[in-house]
Amino acid sequence: MECMELEDFTDIARDHAITPRNHGILENYTGHARITGPCGDTMEFWINVQNGVVDKISFTTDGCGSSLACGSMATALSEGKQIEKSSTIQQKDILDALGGLPKELEHCALLAANTLKAACADHLERQHLQNARGACDTCKDTSCTASNRKKDESEEEFQQRRKLESRLCRIKHKIVVLSGKGGVGKSTVSMNLAVTLMQSGKRVGLLDIDIHGPSIPTMLGLEQAGIDGCDEGIYPIDMNGLKVMSLGFLLQNRDDAVIWRGPRKTGVIKQFLTDVLWGDLDYLIIDSPPGTGDEPLSVCQLINSLDGAVIVTTPQKVAAVDVRKSVTFCRQLQVPILGIIENMSGFSCPNCGEITQILCSGAGKRISEDMNVPFLAAIPIDPKIAKACDDGLSFVQTFSESPAAISMREAIKIIETTISKSLKERQKGG
Repeated sequence: MECMELEDFTDIARDHAITPRNHGILENYTGHARITGPCGDTMEFWINVQNGVVDKISFTTDGCGSSLACGSMATALSEGKQIEKSSTIQQKDILDALGGLPKELEHCALLAANTLKAACADHLERQHLQNARGACDTCKDTSCTASNRKKDESEEEFQQRRKLESRLCRIKHKIVVLSGKGGVGKSTVSMNLAVTLMQSGKRVGLLDIDIHGPSIPTMLGLEQAGIDGCDEGIYPIDMNGLKVMSLGFLLQNRDDAVIWRGPRKTGVIKQFLTDVLWGDLDYLIIDSPPGTGDEPLSVCQLINSLDGAVIVTTPQKVAAVDVRKSVTFCRQLQVPILGIIENMSGFSCPNCGEITQILCSGAGKRISEDMNVPFLAAIPIDPKIAKACDDGLSFVQTFSESPAAISMREAIKIIETTISKSLKERQKGG
């Protein structure tokens, strides 16, 4: 325990590092998680919840004094609290309770907070599954596709479909982001749609199904993130409340090429929807690769309750032509079209904010009018967007007052209004 770093600790932090509370393996537990952070330290939490309260909690870590102090304080803050309250403990809460840590060691508090949150999520997931056992057999919703076994469907296929439906039932709204052509900024739009919704207080998940070019981990600064799981499934990466999953998290080397045919791609997308422990979400944003191939087709067929698609284009004619194909794709699969976003629509001056048209503009609006679909927003080119993506940041969060961020928030308002209106119409019709 003799660590030079302890010399710079507060008295409270030093005490927790030298004499950690609740340190060790908990034999009887209702929730468990194990996470390895970017620094290489691994932390493990066990919790036992009784009547909704964290009755017992313990942790272990292979890290040094800072990891011990943060894990110990996280357990102290959580013990005796309601499980929902424990799951909201954040990095700042741990650092404040310790009286601070040297800047270069603050990541240990983030690892402790994330591992505690994952253990709480594991408990809630186990509880949900326990309560849900047999629920499909007694569900009064006769429209539920998981209620009965289909003709010529094997028992294994039925159970897999039921598992998929039970996951999707906990996600209120599912939105797929499409583009007919690559390079239009679809992943940037997907990420910032998700972050904007999260900032408004929604529970949001972001699923990257671009198998051959998963870029979401890079855009969120999660390139070194590793995933963890339990007997019930795989935990998505939790980034300050945003739940993220991508094939990029599963690659041993980020330079590895994924050379898969259709059936294997469909299989991994189904696994992302079935085995990932998304929990209760208000929105799941699905970032798909360009075109109308296996990936978007698989998502649209697996999720029979998609709220709709957001289609991204740029002003050029060649992109607009391909976007029309995306509109036709949605209509053939009976996927509602929430609207079109025209990305790279003009140039936003980084000094004065004035928008200058450097490419032909209006392609998105013309498609909207010609094909009778809503137009959501025109997002200008902004050097800050590229910088934010390279730095692993969301531009709507980092540059909230930029014209691009304002346009994105306006698009979200239209999307939420459209979904709400559609939901009311279905309820009225039912």
